[in-house]
Amino acid sequence: MDRMSAAGVRGVEGPGKAYSAADGLEKPPPVVVSLGDRTYEVHVYPGALQDAAEVLLREMRPSRAVVVTGTGIVARYGELTARLLAEAGIATAILRIRSGERYKTLATVVRLYSGMLKHGLDRSSVVVAVGGGVVCDTAGFAAGTYMRGVALMLAPTTLLAQVDAGIGGKTGVNLPEGKNLVGVFHQPKAVIVDTATLATLPPRAFRSGLAEVVKHGFIRDPALAEAVLRVRDARWLRDAEFLSELVRRSLEIKAAVVMADERECGPRAMLNFGHTVGHAIETLGEYRRWTHGEAVAMGMAAACYVGEEVGITPPSVTQEVVSALRGLRLPVDAPEGVNMEALLSAMKADKKARAGTLRFVLLRAVGEAEYGVPVEPQTVRRALERWRAA
Repeated sequence: MDRMSAAGVRGVEGPGKAYSAADGLEKPPPVVVSLGDRTYEVHVYPGALQDAAEVLLREMRPSRAVVVTGTGIVARYGELTARLLAEAGIATAILRIRSGERYKTLATVVRLYSGMLKHGLDRSSVVVAVGGGVVCDTAGFAAGTYMRGVALMLAPTTLLAQVDAGIGGKTGVNLPEGKNLVGVFHQPKAVIVDTATLATLPPRAFRSGLAEVVKHGFIRDPALAEAVLRVRDARWLRDAEFLSELVRRSLEIKAAVVMADERECGPRAMLNFGHTVGHAIETLGEYRRWTHGEAVAMGMAAACYVGEEVGITPPSVTQEVVSALRGLRLPVDAPEGVNMEALLSAMKADKKARAGTLRFVLLRAVGEAEYGVPVEPQTVRRALERWRAA
């Protein structure tokens, strides 16, 4: 897709009919993540969850399945998926975990292992994660390490998970010292992205997901960012068909980066724009105070000040990014009550740091990112102080 407009993407002109397994409409082609023998398809359209069993059975014939899901509304989607798998003849059990980054821990994974053993999962079984980013990351890590790895299918139900945790194969859990410090790369067999599930998202969670969508625009595609930023009518941001195209473009960007660098040895690192500071903010907030998207939004603003300090990011780009995030009602100011020295210390636990030197993703322009930029602590400190004073 070369251009996206405020009024629609790929010809979407207004609130429209959702796809379903029985409506007879031609479903859009999947986004393909091409990784050799680990290649998989991402099915993106409203109503896609109804096709979960069909998609899974095209990829494999599992001996058993465990659906890992969350609580509250998301549990309904997990129960629906489990019922569809059972009706297709797959012996299926449900395991529930609590949502929230503070529950993305090794203790939660151990409970999943116990549940998998109880329900007789073997190496020909599959774990199906249905929920937000915490569910996808945690269940993915459990699948990647249980019996040295069993098959995984993902059905992300939040905007943040659909454009971020749903593809790429990154799985993991947090430690008290930092976010995602324990994990494995474990690609799924397939991904189901049912954008109709976004209708049940609370406004704060929805905005949190938009942070990752515009991040993809900031690093690779200014038109994607514009498509989000120019939309002010709430009906567009709740229309499943429009959102399908928005999510699809975001997924296409991430898929292209992942295919070029599956294990983040090079350009995939650009997907971490805003995450070096953002993860540190989440850690200092004990994974309770801010959502992931809110922390990343603050982290993107902070990264722009770092970029200014090293002469990569023009001030006009910083202003554009900050203005865009404010327009989406996302936080961009340094968080109150967070000591900048404590923030810098937390950043040193970042996985991208090398020998005490932090590495950042910085913008040369909106749509043009430079990754792996080494920045000395004193330079970061100056940038953080400027950010706090802004």
